Amino acid sequence: MAEHGNSAGLDLQVSFSTSPDRYKHWKLTFDGELCTLAMDVAEDGGLGDYVLKQNSYDLGVDVELWDAIERIRFEHPEVKAVTLTGLKDKVFCSGANIFMLGMSSHAFKVNFCKFTNETRLGIEDASASSGLKFLAALNGTAAGGGYELALACDEILLLDDASSAVSFPEVPLLGVLPGTGGLTRITDKRKVRKDLCDAFSTIAEGVKGKRAVDWKLVDHLAPKSKWPEAIKQHATKLASTSTRPGLAAAGQGVVLPSIEPTVDGTTFSYKYVTLVVDPKKRLAEITLKAPDQTEPRKNTRDKGADLWALRCYRELNDAILRLRAVFLEVGLITFKTEGKRELMLEAEATLLEQVQAGDWYANEVLQHMKRVLKRVDVTSKTILCLVEPGSCWAGSFADLLLFCDRSYVLDDPEAKSPATITLTPMSLGMLPTGNGLTRLQTRFWGDDASVEKLAALAKTSSTIEGEDAEKLGVVTFARDDIDYPDEVRMFIEERTAMSPDALTGMEQNLRWPGPETMETRIFGRLSAWQNWIFTRPNSTGETGALSLYGKPDRPVFDMRRT
Repeated sequence: MAEHGNSAGLDLQVSFSTSPDRYKHWKLTFDGELCTLAMDVAEDGGLGDYVLKQNSYDLGVDVELWDAIERIRFEHPEVKAVTLTGLKDKVFCSGANIFMLGMSSHAFKVNFCKFTNETRLGIEDASASSGLKFLAALNGTAAGGGYELALACDEILLLDDASSAVSFPEVPLLGVLPGTGGLTRITDKRKVRKDLCDAFSTIAEGVKGKRAVDWKLVDHLAPKSKWPEAIKQHATKLASTSTRPGLAAAGQGVVLPSIEPTVDGTTFSYKYVTLVVDPKKRLAEITLKAPDQTEPRKNTRDKGADLWALRCYRELNDAILRLRAVFLEVGLITFKTEGKRELMLEAEATLLEQVQAGDWYANEVLQHMKRVLKRVDVTSKTILCLVEPGSCWAGSFADLLLFCDRSYVLDDPEAKSPATITLTPMSLGMLPTGNGLTRLQTRFWGDDASVEKLAALAKTSSTIEGEDAEKLGVVTFARDDIDYPDEVRMFIEERTAMSPDALTGMEQNLRWPGPETMETRIFGRLSAWQNWIFTRPNSTGETGALSLYGKPDRPVFDMRRT
């Protein structure tokens, strides 16, 4: 349980570890290959002093949703289609709780939107990478973030009555944007014509019925008299398109226990991850550990959730979320690695063999690793990787090295265990980043010769040593034992003295060269604009629309376009 950044009136605590028996806001039920995830938000179950009316959500609600999707993927291989619906009368979901947003700090609002974006992208990843299909059954109005949640699903079924509608009221009512991918998904994903998107996004009451279908905002309509059978029909049809194995072929799923570190002040110790935070210096250090023993060679499920590739990355996920929510002032994360390279290479090679053989669980573990690295990618902190004697920068850890903002290798040929880097097939498409490219392609965008040279080394899991790492471009700088400590220290001191806002803008802009995707647009363009709008007086000033929501006063806007 941890406090996160807040402003006056908002003192929240949140844990990212939960389970269905502890859910306050979602009801998870199973019927063979179909699953229903029903939203029934407890009005008094928020993380702060506000009421979660009309199935509005805060971070706690979304943590449960994220947890549920993860558990369906790992624990229920028999499920082929999930129906997301609401249990409140006349409302599916009214979006993010406005009073929570009005009370929270700017930093919290942005991190909240980021986590919510990642959760929606996780739904789409489950469909694309695992064959788990999603139906949004809108039993009433879906507004703002509620409609954005529906947009993440494969199909949308809307109740055809006199009141149920889909809407984006943020611009006309709140002076902000639909901040969890909505503007991007209606254009890029649902291919709604841009002038109709403009009209839809400025009609506070939204669009319903046949017009919602005609505008491609929803896929299907059903009257109340046929609502349950329509849900079953569309969910069953979606399940028929799934590539999930089903219980007979897959066997039992793997239960995901809570991830709870041992806490000693600002040191958080997991089995394979250690997080040490120095709030005064605005620094954090994360050490990742390779497997400490040989992993199963025939069936990854033999170790269940203790499989290194799953447990290590679940622990890294928790550490990153903890940094985001608790230690907002931390501006730089130093990554180090340790352990036996041979055990790591063997574990990851076995995992890839089983993925290629069609094992559903191995695939879920690999996709989870991909999602966690993507979460690191969009974290608004400088990522520094240090390659030192005795470290283990190999396989998936090397992928993190390829994507970081800055890296140094300590080149000491006389060291007992010199610093080395081992690229493997993990870097050849197993762990793509948000732009759809490998981290190798992203690092060397436009330099095909370097990509080909390093891909050849990765195919044979070849090791790169010291100064060669800089020559090949795998690290930023290689330094000897005299210069290394001073240069690293100077970089850290200089970086943490710079404007956090400027650094966030710079880093997030530079991390994804190459093609733009729906995902990079959501994080790079939409999130940047939402971030900016959240600081503007027209939204959060004393007379701004978000500040005055629910009050009798009308907002007063500075009408100058900027």
